[in-house]
Amino acid sequence: MRIELERTAYKKLLQWKKNAGHSTLEVSGARQVGKTYLVNRFADKEYKQKVYINLLELSGELFLAHYEKLWNEMTQGERFENPVYELIRRYDPSFIDSPDTVVIIDEIQESAEIYNRIREFTRQLSSDFIITGSYLGRILNKEFKYSAGDLDSIEIQTLSFEEFLKAAGKWELYSRLDLYGGSEETVYKELNELYQVYCTIGGYPAVVLTYLENRNIEQCQAVLEKIVHLFANESRRYFDDILEYDTYENIFTSAARILLKEKKGLDADSFSEELQSIVVKEYSSNLSKAAVNRAIDWLHRAGIIGFAGKLTGCDMLSYKAKARVFFMDLGLTTYFLTQTGCTPGDIQGVVNENFVFLDLRRRILFPREIALETPAFATWGNYEIDFYVKSIKGQHTYAVEVKSGKNSSRTMEEVLEKKKADYILYAKGNTHGGIKENIYTIPIYGLPKFRFE
Repeated sequence: MRIELERTAYKKLLQWKKNAGHSTLEVSGARQVGKTYLVNRFADKEYKQKVYINLLELSGELFLAHYEKLWNEMTQGERFENPVYELIRRYDPSFIDSPDTVVIIDEIQESAEIYNRIREFTRQLSSDFIITGSYLGRILNKEFKYSAGDLDSIEIQTLSFEEFLKAAGKWELYSRLDLYGGSEETVYKELNELYQVYCTIGGYPAVVLTYLENRNIEQCQAVLEKIVHLFANESRRYFDDILEYDTYENIFTSAARILLKEKKGLDADSFSEELQSIVVKEYSSNLSKAAVNRAIDWLHRAGIIGFAGKLTGCDMLSYKAKARVFFMDLGLTTYFLTQTGCTPGDIQGVVNENFVFLDLRRRILFPREIALETPAFATWGNYEIDFYVKSIKGQHTYAVEVKSGKNSSRTMEEVLEKKKADYILYAKGNTHGGIKENIYTIPIYGLPKFRFE
């Protein structure tokens, strides 16, 4: 029997459906994060009729053929009361235009012409419309236009740690976790073990399902490797220069090497320059800076990497974008860090920071809990603070330090004393947690339960 993964995004789909006057819904996200499965499951459960079109499959070819024929008829003078209704009815004669019907157009990046008609779909029919697909192709094709005011959007990511625990049947265990030492020893021990598994395999649905079926980490890593190769192969469709294509998988590992370096952030353009220097040195001497910049933008928009900002002197007004890069899935982080040959201890430290980055990034999405465009780290003198957070609700600031051991930081306490932060938050790998005045210490796997008030 197929295991159904409970996704937080399902509630957002329900909320969209219940909102009166909602527009066409665009479900975005990287490849292999489960967009198609989720929207089809939602449609099957919440609507009486579903019309599904995949522009990369036969259904898409048939739909586009009907579109072209209808367009030719209209250009020759034939008139239709509702061309959009006529198009979908020709594709599916059983189509009934009503609020109980949803039309899903998958792999929308394959047709700029259909994407640009979304405004008409939304306005001319009573049925709901959902479009989904990756950013592959769309970000490079200038024919795609933005339909301002006529699109609602939901971003699907890989499974969070909380979603992983629900899938593993351990949500009740997580609900018993006290962040400050009030739970039984067995709770902390088992959750830490589950966190280590999650750090290794990440949250791609296919990888998680593989783990749930056989608990074999090596098989999970094999599935993850297939996902990496799939992305690289699909990227090839959009790049004519084979030299550029061959660098993409190399850039993954090169980005992991940059993650391992301890530094005070990156000056303007230095991330791309450093990435270029690594790739040129180790893989290709003919790679231009422009090609590296294209690759970085491609990987970012496709949901493979994400950026953190930098705050100089713990000043919220000194925000500088794209100062550090992280992977958008912990499985990818571990996979590529392992390829660099670094030690398990170094890997765990970077993966822990990446875990916090992803957690903070989710809090920036609607409904927003924290400020800034992206998560950000901060500097204080010669010291670097892993992350610096300002809450929306209480306007309080938090200096966040990610540690794997039991050590505290005198510099962090100085930040508190100088009133550069209202609270200190230590997210540690080996702790049961505790509170001392304005200093909070929590187990790192409990971070999703922590609220920035």
